[in-house]
Amino acid sequence: MSAAGEVLLEAAGVRKAYGATDALTSASLRVRAGEVVALMGPSGAGKSTLLHCLAGIVRPDGGAVRYRGADLAALTDRARSALRRTDFGFVFQFGRLVPELTCLENVALPLRLNGERGRVAARRAREMLAELDLADVAGKRPGEVSGGQGQRVAMARALVTGPRVVFADEPTGALDSLNGEQVMQLLTTAARVRDAAVVLVTHEPRVAAYSDREVVVRDGRTRELEVTG
Repeated sequence: MSAAGEVLLEAAGVRKAYGATDALTSASLRVRAGEVVALMGPSGAGKSTLLHCLAGIVRPDGGAVRYRGADLAALTDRARSALRRTDFGFVFQFGRLVPELTCLENVALPLRLNGERGRVAARRAREMLAELDLADVAGKRPGEVSGGQGQRVAMARALVTGPRVVFADEPTGALDSLNGEQVMQLLTTAARVRDAAVVLVTHEPRVAAYSDREVVVRDGRTRELEVTG
């Protein structure tokens, strides 16, 4: 469990280019335990690149990203991979569930990759599915459930390891408004109960409304907005 209000993630002057194209020119923000931060901005502004830098998936060309004070760029590839299995959780736009596995097996997968025994992993996965009102889909494969259910299964997979930070990249982009609202309610509630931070990429104001803070990414730079109402 993180200390209340602890700064978990910090980006300072992050720069990233792909060839001659600058994705980020000077991106800075802090993310504290228990808060939801929405990264907003137009397509191509650098939102997903910033999220990938924060998660240690992409190395920035300049500036620094620190997780609990440790510079991610200074960690080995193995250490960053370990963070993504234990301290970080991920929810993507289309879920990215393994189609050959049942929903229960999909949720248990990160636990198994961390060396958890099969029976223990299955029990924890079943508990996570039940918490998100998905007990009835445990034995089904992703192709046999609705889009909203599939995205909630992906959310269960992201939360089952007890991550300190959940990265969500357009998590409602493939859902209708009703299912999108349900996913966001469950995601933010589950994260706050665990005192985990959520870093959310979205271009939808109704999704950003679930956040504590909005950070606008435009032309590779960041600017924070106050959330009101």
